[in-house]
Amino acid sequence: MAKLVIHTDGGARGNPGPAAIGAVVGGKEYAEAIGETTNNIAEYKAVIFALKKARHLTGREDSKETEIEINSDSELIVNQLNGKYKIKEDDLKILFVDVWNIQQSFKKVTFNRIPREENKAADKLVNKLLGRQTLPF
Repeated sequence: MAKLVIHTDGGARGNPGPAAIGAVVGGKEYAEAIGETTNNIAEYKAVIFALKKARHLTGREDSKETEIEINSDSELIVNQLNGKYKIKEDDLKILFVDVWNIQQSFKKVTFNRIPREENKAADKLVNKLLGRQTLPF
């Protein structure tokens, strides 16, 4: 059985504002501009993006034997995905369901909140697309 460690980040310049997502999936870096949205939506979209990349990298059959560890510095997203926080916003409820559906492709998916300092690679990918050194959130 394989284990894949992933770091994700999402952010918006302004809230809402121009947004981007970044993910480090098994050492490979990915980033994408996602248009105008909020920080929280960008964080969810980063998790979805990373899970889809992981499924693509492992292949559909091998993904069923793969454990995924998602690391994020977003307290809200990690606690919602772990069932500790209620999801009040309709937009986030839809994204939560998307994450839930994609994670069914894997043997096990865990969500960990990590300090921002431990998420520098994913954060850097987001900030590079948004044209800033650091985001104000």
